[in-house]
Amino acid sequence: MRLLAALCVALAATMVPASGQNIEPVAEPLEQAISQGPLLPEEVLRSSALTFPSILESFEREAAARSDQLSADGAFDLMLEAEAYDRVTGTFSGGYAEVKASQPLRPLSGEVYGSYRLSDGRFPIYENFYNTNQAGEFKVGALFSLLRDRRIDKRRFAIEDTRIAASQARLDIMLVKLNVQHEALKAYWYWAAAGSEIRVYEELLEIAQARTIGLSRQVRAGAIPRIALTENEQNVLRRKTLLAEAQRNFANAADSLSYYLRDSTGRLITPTRQQLPDTDMLSALPDMQHLLSQQVSDVLDQRPELQNFRLAMQRASNKIELRRNDLKPNLDFNVELSRDFGAVGDGGSTFDSTDTVVGVKFTVPLQRREARGRLQRAEAELREMELRERRVSDRIEVELGNILTNLNASLELAELADQEVVQAGAMVAAERKRFDLGAGDFFLVNVREESAADAQIRAIRADLKGRLAAASYSAATMNLSELGLD
Repeated sequence: MRLLAALCVALAATMVPASGQNIEPVAEPLEQAISQGPLLPEEVLRSSALTFPSILESFEREAAARSDQLSADGAFDLMLEAEAYDRVTGTFSGGYAEVKASQPLRPLSGEVYGSYRLSDGRFPIYENFYNTNQAGEFKVGALFSLLRDRRIDKRRFAIEDTRIAASQARLDIMLVKLNVQHEALKAYWYWAAAGSEIRVYEELLEIAQARTIGLSRQVRAGAIPRIALTENEQNVLRRKTLLAEAQRNFANAADSLSYYLRDSTGRLITPTRQQLPDTDMLSALPDMQHLLSQQVSDVLDQRPELQNFRLAMQRASNKIELRRNDLKPNLDFNVELSRDFGAVGDGGSTFDSTDTVVGVKFTVPLQRREARGRLQRAEAELREMELRERRVSDRIEVELGNILTNLNASLELAELADQEVVQAGAMVAAERKRFDLGAGDFFLVNVREESAADAQIRAIRADLKGRLAAASYSAATMNLSELGLD
């Protein structure tokens, strides 16, 4: 509920009142939400999703990919050119100025252009084409590719390639999020399990320490031999050792969890033992029958790795088409219409007309070895990618089957471990009662207590394996809700 409230406050903080005036954000900081009460997995997942560097890096990579897409679109930007020159000295006085606009087109790799040119003065015979009437010359034209570059060229290939690359970058964001949230969830369950083990060993040590007081009183009264007190002190030392190891494991787990638990500035937050939740606050393990009902094919279709492969193969196919285009000859068609306006200029009456010019240009490399080599390489890269996609798809399917097997086994082991805990507790109670009545043995009491503690540890670790398998299944099936990404 705290998490839901924090999210609601965060959304409210982004709203602008009807008056149009901005208000100060009042969203609860991450560190404040984390420090209030027990630490739950939802809070860890929220923290890692918002602040973990790998996720933020993936957003920057996606921004870079979108920038490449914008850059590729620039190949079809409207181009404006201007040119002028004038003779300062010499026999001839001719000069001219020209402004031209050209717009590349995607169909047929075409281009349309228009220009205005104005000349003044006399030109030598070899520059006669610079002459215009006194009001200048307007010209419009178009250029189209009829063979090579008709369907695809480097510019259109770059636009499509960067568009697909941007889609791959968005998939990479999802893949990074899935991996990070999976690892964050695993770190949380290791931390929670380590804290539960400390509780078991503390309780075991407290029992031995409390028994020391009673045994010391009985030794002083001569009711039992001193060896019983010595044996109990040995048990105390052994249980202190177990507790110290559990505390070390908990400290390591807390440090590992702090890698994913961060404040709003990205600084690590090391969780304390006081933030350990009670078992009744944690969600139950999933139902295997519900998980088994999900179709593996549906899972595979949604995996970002395989979607990424499909996009990569589309990029490779486009590259093959571009390389095949390089094998074709060039056949360019050009048409121009020009008209001079105003009084006849120094060039004479021959410039006072409307001119329509149509032309073609044909070029072809005779051997085309470079183009054939590039095509063969592109085709080999596509075949390699198809084989890699099949391998990754098979690996994911096998991993998913292993996850289900491990999860099913973990649930069964957790249930058996819980039953063992109940039985071990009953044995401890019975042995203590026999010992209090004088019919039991102190050694057996210690053995029963430690066996009960071992049963609790096994139950904790069996539950941990189930939690880890469930986290792996959520990541494999892209269960965004369980990973804190919905």
